[in-house]
This record gives sequence, structure tokens and C-alpha cells, in this order.
Amino acid sequence: MIRWKNLLSDALNAVEVVTFDYPYISARKPPPKAEKLVEFHAGIVKEIANKYPQHPLILVGKSMGSRVSCMVAAEEGIEASAVVCLGYPLKGTKGAIRDAPLLQLEVPTMFVQGTKDGLCPLASLEMVMKKMKAKNSLHIVENGDHSFKIAKKNLELAGITHEEAEQSAVQAIAMFVSQINGTK
Repeated sequence: MIRWKNLLSDALNAVEVVTFDYPYISARKPPPKAEKLVEFHAGIVKEIANKYPQHPLILVGKSMGSRVSCMVAAEEGIEASAVVCLGYPLKGTKGAIRDAPLLQLEVPTMFVQGTKDGLCPLASLEMVMKKMKAKNSLHIVENGDHSFKIAKKNLELAGITHEEAEQSAVQAIAMFVSQINGTK
């Protein structure tokens, strides 16, 4: 996430991009259910929103962090401008589609997903996106996995580097955010 922090900070000309670890990470424990992380995540979001009250608040999360960001953005008292989901884990461990947080969102939402992401089949995500009441968009990382890594054999076929694929995603995010900020 530090790499993404730097990429997004530069591309968005952000006042501040804040990263944090959930408490379970430093304790080296398995992750709890996403719902258990909402209060911690919301506390950090409120602190940043209070620090920069005149600036848009864009929540960006990777994997479970994107799911929790969606839950936080739907909370009362959170004035998020948008949510960007990097590798949203739509499919649960038992195969259930975890779309409830997405269907509750009212703020513009962007998804960055790899075509080889087993936790988020694109066909399922596209069906959920059609049901969402929030404006939403999708940037696809061709042959990218859940972490947007592209296997060597696919890099050669695509004719791009991993860094170029990331940069394309960052540019798409910057375009999304500029459109959101332009409508305020």
C-alpha cells in the first residue's frame, strides 16, 4: 500500500494520503470479519476529515480494506466524496457474493480489478454494479490477479510491464476523482 500511496499522492495532487494497518496485522493474527474493523477504520476517517474539512475525502482500500471502506462510507456521519476499491473481494470464502456494502453506497465508487482475480469474478461484479444506486465505474487490469500482478507469460502477450499496468490504473483513478471533484 505504500507504493499505491505514493502513486496516488502524485497523481491526485492530494493534500495527504493516509495509510494504516488494522490492529490484527501487528498482532500477527488472522483477520476478523470485515464488520469488526468498521469502527477502527471510521475513527481514522473521521480524524482525517476533521483535519482537512474543506477537502474531498476519497476512501481507497485494497481487498478487505476496500470492503471496509465501502462499509465506512455508508455510515452516518461520514462525508466521503467517493470510494476507490483496489481488488474488491466480492466472493466470500464459501462462494457467497458479498455485495451488501456496495448496494448501500450512495457515493461514487470505482473498482480496479484484475481479470484473473479469483475473489472478484468480473461478470459477478458487473451484475452488482448494475444494481448499485451509486454512480460507479470499473478499470480492468488485464491478466492481473487480486494484487494486480500479471504472470510473466501474460506480460509478454500484453506487451506491457507491470508498472505500466499500475500506471494505467492510477491514471484511471485520477480521472475518476477529477470527474467527482468537478461535479461538486
